[in-house]
Amino acid sequence: MGFLCKLVDASLLLVFSVIALAAPLIDSQTFLPQSVFPELVVDLKKYYIRHYDDYLLDEMPNFFVGLIWVELLFQWPLAVLNIYGILAYKPWFKTTCLIYGVSVLTSMAAILGELIGSQKASDKLMMMYCPFMGFGILAMLRGLVPCTNTSGSMGKKPASATARKKRA
Repeated sequence: MGFLCKLVDASLLLVFSVIALAAPLIDSQTFLPQSVFPELVVDLKKYYIRHYDDYLLDEMPNFFVGLIWVELLFQWPLAVLNIYGILAYKPWFKTTCLIYGVSVLTSMAAILGELIGSQKASDKLMMMYCPFMGFGILAMLRGLVPCTNTSGSMGKKPASATARKKRA
């Protein structure tokens, strides 16, 4: 179980890192003027919309804009916190990971409901959004399932000064 937890934590770390970069650079273009962003980032969003035919980012329905606000004001700080929690072996990581996972699942239920219900989404677009549902489930399970390695998420926690003195 310890190896599996480390593998899950490494996967979560990768996705949290991508989200920590993408959310403020891509999603915040929804409500901030394009002049605030480098041309490369603006072009990246336009390319993504064209390549995946993402009608949600193109048309910006009100519910989707609301979910982007949730992502930027609630989920993004939790993603950054979770990166720190994994790397620093913080005991609260399970709690913040659970909260993050439940929030992502809730958002993805609304988004996937729209994508499936509208029948506008291409298979390519569905393949872009569906992994986020899986990621939300993975984050939620990581918060719920105890790991055998309680000293940290990615490896052994460094010994405290008192423990080192006792051994000496």
